[in-house]
Amino acid sequence: NQDKGKHLITTAIEHHSVLHVMDYLEKRFGFQVTYLQPDENHQFSPEALKAALREDTILVSTMLANNETGDLLPIAEFAQVLANHQAVFHVDAVQATGKIPVRPEELGVDFLSASAHKFHGPKGVSFLYAKPHHMDNLLHGGEQEEKRRASTENMIGITGMAQAFKEADQLQEENYQKISQLGEDFLKQLSQKGVDYYLNGGPNRLPHVINIGFPGQNNGLLLTQLDLAGFAVSTGSACTAGTVEPSHVLQAFYGTDSPRLSESIRISLSDLNTSEELSQLATKLKEIIG
Repeated sequence: NQDKGKHLITTAIEHHSVLHVMDYLEKRFGFQVTYLQPDENHQFSPEALKAALREDTILVSTMLANNETGDLLPIAEFAQVLANHQAVFHVDAVQATGKIPVRPEELGVDFLSASAHKFHGPKGVSFLYAKPHHMDNLLHGGEQEEKRRASTENMIGITGMAQAFKEADQLQEENYQKISQLGEDFLKQLSQKGVDYYLNGGPNRLPHVINIGFPGQNNGLLLTQLDLAGFAVSTGSACTAGTVEPSHVLQAFYGTDSPRLSESIRISLSDLNTSEELSQLATKLKEIIG
């Protein structure tokens, strides 16, 4: 659709699977990309999207829920802004699918992507919801996948994903309540143990991700000590493990000079976690921090 324009819009807090693609399109093919910034309440408004739209905008790509903080974006409101515009709307729903109801037609989006590993399915398989827009083939050489891409389908992976999603959908409300309670009890235990902490992100978040900071504590050292004790947490996206760069999400929310960048860790929860595990984590944090 380059003949319609070369302007793209996304947000500053996207996963690198989107940000790196946008950067590539800018540098390699001369696209112009507008990165929406969060407001003072760490939220994204439909008005900001409307202000960023141009006649030559052909694509808007935003996440439904942020992978580092759990923040939810106003997807349905974004779709309303784009209803009478040529730009197509892609939503990265990887962090939200299987955790909350995700209905592409109700949201009013054109494309929506999700990944099996986020709802206990096999790694390396995902799905794309797509309205019948014209797209060039992703891979040439065969007419599989409704002529959208070549290569033989991974039927075992697809079947595993479908079954995992079915189970996640059936237990969605039950799991949501369980995870919410696990998080609340964990934070209550930290307070009872006298551990000083703060939470990062906006007011509307998924309970599955707790982005938490500890004043005066270096998150790199904290991460190492927790890892040695058998706790798998991170300082940002799991896909940036091993890097020492501060979280681009927290930078967008709080600025590049905020102490939160070096004090915060991300704790991810699922329905497979137990209250005992969270209790052990609270105890270990108290032991480390003092």
